[in-house]
Amino acid sequence: MKKKTNGRKTKYIFVTGGVLSSLGKGIAAASIGSLLECCGYTITLLKLDPYINVDPGTMNPFQHGEVFVTHDGAETDLDLGHYERFTHARMTRFNNVTAGRIYNDVIQKERRGEYLGTTVQVIPHITDEIKSRIRAVSDDVDVVICEIGGTVGDIESLPFLEAIRQFRFDQSPRHVIYVHLTLLPYVKTADELKTKPTQHSVQKLREIGIQPDILLCRTERPLTEDVKKKIALFCNLEVEAVVPAMDAESIYQVPLNFHKEGLDKIVLDKLGLPLREPDLKEWQAINQYLQKPEGEVTIGIVGKYVDLKESYKSLIEALVHAGVSNRVRIRMKWVSAEDLEVEGGGENLRDCDGILVPGGFGDRGFEGKVQSARFARENKIPYFGICLGMHSAVVEFARSVARLEDANSAEFVPGTPHPIIDLMPDQELNGDKGGTMRLGEYPCQLRKGSFAYKAYGKREISERHRHRYEFNNKYRFQLEEAGMRISGISPNGNLVEIIEINDHPWFLAGQFHPEFKSSPREPHPLFNEFIAQAVKRRKSRQS
Repeated sequence: MKKKTNGRKTKYIFVTGGVLSSLGKGIAAASIGSLLECCGYTITLLKLDPYINVDPGTMNPFQHGEVFVTHDGAETDLDLGHYERFTHARMTRFNNVTAGRIYNDVIQKERRGEYLGTTVQVIPHITDEIKSRIRAVSDDVDVVICEIGGTVGDIESLPFLEAIRQFRFDQSPRHVIYVHLTLLPYVKTADELKTKPTQHSVQKLREIGIQPDILLCRTERPLTEDVKKKIALFCNLEVEAVVPAMDAESIYQVPLNFHKEGLDKIVLDKLGLPLREPDLKEWQAINQYLQKPEGEVTIGIVGKYVDLKESYKSLIEALVHAGVSNRVRIRMKWVSAEDLEVEGGGENLRDCDGILVPGGFGDRGFEGKVQSARFARENKIPYFGICLGMHSAVVEFARSVARLEDANSAEFVPGTPHPIIDLMPDQELNGDKGGTMRLGEYPCQLRKGSFAYKAYGKREISERHRHRYEFNNKYRFQLEEAGMRISGISPNGNLVEIIEINDHPWFLAGQFHPEFKSSPREPHPLFNEFIAQAVKRRKSRQS
């Protein structure tokens, strides 16, 4: 990637949202970043979240969705996953900042006397701290794209909106633009798109002192020229700056849709950057494979949060990426782990070409995940376990094959006589939640001839972790003697990272979260191989 041209000041794009949440600010910000990269500019992205939690690490998945983990071990908002999947920018702990983090840092500075006894206030102290976090990610990039969480009008968002209002005057107006994502609802009885919610949303933003430069209008119907002119008139914009954001079959179609609407040219023009034609060949190829797959496979996903797919956002996308690579459509069959705990529950997985057990916390549904591992092992169905999915597979193998009938995880049964999964001797459970977790990227060495080695094609890898409990080395020899293969270990040999089963077409489970490193342009090797094996099984069943 090229470095920022010497002497050129960094440009800033602030993305806000109005009317309601879940409109897709993260996808919009990531798509803008991708288009700018395709034009040859270097970018980074920043998410400012208005909630008081310091990070989303201890938040309920039903409230917050997935926790995305960066390579340096930060637990962050799921939108950072979109940023990494759509662009080549690598996210760190500095690319996600919450109100809790901001207020905590300001209070600590006040306690240390750094404000020299002045009255600490939202303006300027909180807003200055927010602005410093924006500048902190600005080195060596042409453009910073900053997404403000929440919706305009939320009381929690006000300090962040005030900070980005000030930012335009701290820089030069030519170096800062505001992009506002809003909704144009279609009213069926009137057979028309309604612009009033957008007008009110922009009005609220202007009351704060921010005039949007570009409007992205989420809509399920095409915008007529008359509608665009009406919005432009009432929102104080040029007609060209009212950009449709039509519903798309795939999120990976959004960069192409935005380019078709001329968004990249509008952004570059307003930032005063030279216009360049983006190279969109990769995005075009990805969408071609998505629209015209050569086959289909059914993947059973056994989880706790199957009613809330946002909890598995990166995992879902990693499966889609592997589907693109293998030229097949992925039909995801969501199976509640608790449904597998009853007699015969495994039959829910009978029609699956592959079984995937994702990570999670807590004992609810654990025995169902254990049963899914047994069903996959006994019926020779490709199995892919991630984090808790590895724990499930190890416990099942210990019970059923190694004859350790009471084997369990010490996380769920502290008094189990066979703690196959346990805390390492140097781990302590005192302190803040998350303080005992292995977070971020760790190296791993692969065993030649293993499923993992074949997938990666190399001996040394690194993957991202988010867990406390590990494979108990006391049982390592006993399980290997029974037919389990330890195919990935830490460089010092102390931590088991990947296990496989010898007498199986493809049974692999890892302690890490490979989904965090997958992108549509670079599908993760393990997901890619898992889907390839599922395709092979489907073909063998059809022949």
